[in-house]
Amino acid sequence: MEKKPYYITTAIAYTSGKPHIGNTYEIVLTDAIARYRRAQGYDVFFQTGTDEHGQKIEEKAKEQGITPKAFVDGVASTVRETFDMMNTSYDYFIRTTDEGHEKQVQKIFRKLYEQGDIYKGTYEGLYCTPCESFWTESQLVDGCCPDCGRPVKKAKEEAYFFRMQKYADRLMKHIEEHPEFIQPESRKNEMINNFLKPGLQDLCVSRTSFTWGIPVDFDPKHVIYVWIDALSNYITSLGYDADGNHGENFKKYWPADVHIIGKDILRFHTIYWPIMLMALDLPLPKQVFGHPWLLVGDGKMSKSKGNVIYADELVHYFGVDAVRYFVLHEMPFAQDGTITWDLVVERINSDLANILGNLVSRTISMSNKYFDGEIRNPKVSEPVDKELIALALETPKRVEKKMDELRVGDAIDEIFTLLRRSNKYIDETTPWILGKDENKKERLATVLYNLLESIRFAAVLLESFMPQTGEKILDALGTKQRSLESLQEFGALECDHSLVKKMEMLFARIDAEAFQKQLEADKAASGAKEQKSASKEAITIDDFAKVELKVGTVIACEKHPKADKLLVEQVDLGDETRQIVSGIAKFYSPEAMIGQKVVVVTNLKPVKLRGVESQGMILCAAQEDDADLSLVTIAKDLPNGTIVR
Repeated sequence: MEKKPYYITTAIAYTSGKPHIGNTYEIVLTDAIARYRRAQGYDVFFQTGTDEHGQKIEEKAKEQGITPKAFVDGVASTVRETFDMMNTSYDYFIRTTDEGHEKQVQKIFRKLYEQGDIYKGTYEGLYCTPCESFWTESQLVDGCCPDCGRPVKKAKEEAYFFRMQKYADRLMKHIEEHPEFIQPESRKNEMINNFLKPGLQDLCVSRTSFTWGIPVDFDPKHVIYVWIDALSNYITSLGYDADGNHGENFKKYWPADVHIIGKDILRFHTIYWPIMLMALDLPLPKQVFGHPWLLVGDGKMSKSKGNVIYADELVHYFGVDAVRYFVLHEMPFAQDGTITWDLVVERINSDLANILGNLVSRTISMSNKYFDGEIRNPKVSEPVDKELIALALETPKRVEKKMDELRVGDAIDEIFTLLRRSNKYIDETTPWILGKDENKKERLATVLYNLLESIRFAAVLLESFMPQTGEKILDALGTKQRSLESLQEFGALECDHSLVKKMEMLFARIDAEAFQKQLEADKAASGAKEQKSASKEAITIDDFAKVELKVGTVIACEKHPKADKLLVEQVDLGDETRQIVSGIAKFYSPEAMIGQKVVVVTNLKPVKLRGVESQGMILCAAQEDDADLSLVTIAKDLPNGTIVR
């Protein structure tokens, strides 16, 4: 049976700087929904990307003495690396500087102009550069931008405008007839009462005061403003063509099932974007979900406040899945969430170490102790089993209901309710006492089977939210029953095979006081480094000796199946062949890599990059802005495995 298509997107990240954990939350949230829909059997297309034009970027590039393109190339690379680090499974990463996107944006602009929806005029108003928004005096809050709170300045320039009011009644009707269109409900009321009912002003859709943008092809002194440029990414990526020659992906996946965006850009996605689509005679997305913000304590993250937390910092201390768990679980459906270092430690200790990790560890440990790891189910049942089994069977349905409502944190709660009940079941059945009585051996085997099966239920469900953790648990169980369909009956866990003999600790408890001291020491050291010159700190020969470098030959190479910028190489190191994943696809084709005599760092810990394991690193020389890159190669035909020193 053909899978039902499901198209889900994030907002595209603005390339003004490195995304903090609040920005990164959105891609993790969207990834959890996309993974769950795939598990349900949908044909998912999951898109993210970067918004790369505008005055702010032009100014930032000028400050650094580089071109805007060089600036956005660097930031876009950082954004993508962050998303990859968080193990997100996006299918397409669009950049608004992509040639195909820019061409279609010009065609869309021309189409709207020729049909009379866009006209030329003059704009005079109050402009916020960071938000790239014009405001009237009445819209300001304390004389500042109502979105970001920063000062505005008077601006006047020739511009093209979109006739918004022409489609306002039609949009209002759509919102009223489709109550699920804007979520949460409170956001819908805000859009209607604050923007639609008072009357829409025509929207400025071009600028002449800066040049870093897509030119209007019939009036090139104008660049197309952010709204048409950025918002149309959701269709240009699928192969939308303003001339009507749409690609297969557009025919298959549009309209989008859901746009996942921050609540601060809801107006653009529920008013401007639907009106653009109406003007293009296209169906509207089925749903727009404006998620809340992740605050630090009780305030927004801000570099000036010094309270910004980045995803890579959190991952450094806690690992990817712990960070994914925290941001997904702690963010309410409609209210802002809170993150602090203390809260992360507390949640890891209480939920991941105590409830999840301890349950898996002691269940597998008891199975190994009493049955040498063999899974058996003699079905010697007692009334106490019924409640656990009933909850296990009910949990997938509860998770599905919450996920259908996009209540991801609540869905995770349902899984942890099952884990808590499993821990209680251990206390109720006392396996350590059953193990002392030979006559109770079959009952003990049944108890342990019920626990292992409940753990399997939880692990299958957790894979959408904590992919590596779910996979580790299922691997430890040695089961092939990993689908949501396998959760329709209790007892699908295969018997007569052995569990893993030693289960690695999923999540270790963290000493909160010791961690706080370490964090403060690391921040102090980091601050000291920033005050030094850009040159690297001097190292000793002993430091250098810790790095193992060997000569190798690339014997095979292919493109990474899920990442355009990555190559997967097989490197002959003499006594072994290593698989290495390198971010060099922009500079080398797979064919050009084969036969290259390279230098490999061989004592790096293996890591997974977009799901493919990398067992080392090939050395390259690269310009600071990644404008060019070259492999470090060996001139002489030295044997593979030769030490480089």
